[in-house]
Amino acid sequence: MKINITILLLFLTVQLFAQNHVFVETESFENKGGWVIDQQSFVVMNSSYIMAHGMGRPVKDASTTVKFPKTGKYRMWVRTKDWAPFPKGPGKFQVSVDGNAIKQIFGESGSDEWKWYDGGEVDIKNVQTKLSLKDLTGFNGRCDAILFTDAPKFTPPNKLDELTAFRRKQLNLTETPSTAGRFDMVVVGGGIAGTCAAISAARMGMKVALIQDRPVLGGNNSSEIRVHLMGDVDKNHYPKLGRIVREMDNGDPGNGNPDAKEYGDKRKIDIIKAEPNITLFLNTFVFKAEKQNDIITAVVGRNIATNQETRFEGSFFSDCTGDGTLGFLAGADFRMGRESKAETGESLAAEKSDDFTLGTSNLWASLPVDSVTSFPETPWALQFSDEYHIDQTKSDWEWETGFGNFNTITQAEQIRDHNLRAIFGNWSYLKNSKKEKFAKQELAWVAYIGGKRESRRLIGDHILNQMDIQEGKFYPDGSVTATWTIDLHFPNEKNSKYFEGQEFFASTKHIKVAPYTIPYRCLYSKNIQNLFMAGRNISTTHVAFGSTRVMRTCGMMGEVVGFAAALAAKYKTSPRGVYEHHLPELVGVLKGETLAPQP
Repeated sequence: MKINITILLLFLTVQLFAQNHVFVETESFENKGGWVIDQQSFVVMNSSYIMAHGMGRPVKDASTTVKFPKTGKYRMWVRTKDWAPFPKGPGKFQVSVDGNAIKQIFGESGSDEWKWYDGGEVDIKNVQTKLSLKDLTGFNGRCDAILFTDAPKFTPPNKLDELTAFRRKQLNLTETPSTAGRFDMVVVGGGIAGTCAAISAARMGMKVALIQDRPVLGGNNSSEIRVHLMGDVDKNHYPKLGRIVREMDNGDPGNGNPDAKEYGDKRKIDIIKAEPNITLFLNTFVFKAEKQNDIITAVVGRNIATNQETRFEGSFFSDCTGDGTLGFLAGADFRMGRESKAETGESLAAEKSDDFTLGTSNLWASLPVDSVTSFPETPWALQFSDEYHIDQTKSDWEWETGFGNFNTITQAEQIRDHNLRAIFGNWSYLKNSKKEKFAKQELAWVAYIGGKRESRRLIGDHILNQMDIQEGKFYPDGSVTATWTIDLHFPNEKNSKYFEGQEFFASTKHIKVAPYTIPYRCLYSKNIQNLFMAGRNISTTHVAFGSTRVMRTCGMMGEVVGFAAALAAKYKTSPRGVYEHHLPELVGVLKGETLAPQP
């Protein structure tokens, strides 16, 4: 009897090790065709995915070559979702294996949860096999991964922790990523604030790593999001501030300009690449921070296309992500949402604290064309009528979703998708019901990357508030001069009437302020010793954030951080140490003076 049990166990062990899994991350496809990589939900998926963003016109196939350990029968699993299940969405696509289309259509299940779908048995006849994704609608079908297995009873995991472990194993990701080396300053986030911080530090002689999770720099001012730069740079107490922002500034193309070149992506990257002290890492999402006590020692990022992981060691770090991602990973104190009047004493604060945040915009634009064009009906989108629709040929900042209904970090995909349902639903109504005006008008561009306004605010040694702004307080460590109004958005009243709880259109009241200065103490973490921050994640209340958040102002914050980091390195101190012991020298740098070194 013991012999039989041993034989059975040996047999099961052989069967277990005989399983062959071929795991394909779609973002790693060699040829993306017309599909695009979306990493906005990395924080909840631990992965990127690809999406067919064709604005209603099917995009070119994505394809790659897959190597199988052997030919034969495999079961195929496809990880996807129905992004607009009302009751079924339009994101339909097919998978082809060596040119043979799998019969099952994916992306129309009626479920908006990411999960694995059984694609049935496929016969792999070549060890080198071509795999392709065919978009059927142009309406944002998406695919995370494809699995082939010769274990007929195997079901890939759906739970996040189990799936993450499975991914890592199949991708052969080790606990020891490749190393990028050691840097004096690691800047995480390549928006206007991050690029300015990197340049400022590099020009002060620091060796800098600039890490950005997209293929372009500029953040909201990039061609992917297309928000123009706001805030004045010529009203500073310190004229030296704003010079780097001016280098980044490609003029004012407005919001949502259909011409991508107007936002100067190449200009920004060329400026960074011309800096000998900066090493640029695009397409890299930082998902891990390493610490010793309250000091960050390194961060780890994953390439959003190849999935290769890289470790960056540094003396100082700057969180310029907007979402406060690095601060969150490192355990920095932060706040999200609105404070109450009782808590801050601000007249513009909410009566009670809550999770309300300013929303996210996905801008869009159309252009006139020579002939009549059509656009399909969109029963899965938001529905418009003669009574309520938005009669526009392009968007502006008002197209905005959030307002506390969604978490801007963990529900970034849902926010973007809600914006798309509003855009496509309204456009379908205009094309099919207002033909006299829109028959020869065609969608030219729709953003698939969300332009965020508000998420986490990291807490520094000073929290800027409404009174600081309106009274124009000038603290000894006053640095950036800000000029934008207190600009707090809220749902448009008419939009709320027709889409209560599903608002996507905003209003605001601009409350003028005199130029005021942002204290340096708002630009470093209260509890993480070597962490700076610049951008919309600095230390402010929700009310004050309404003024500090515009990009020229954020860029000047980055400039200050670069100067301060160089002083911190020079005197082997912390960001706080610069304030406590070397503030006159920092102010001197901001003035453009050269002071004798302090003891």
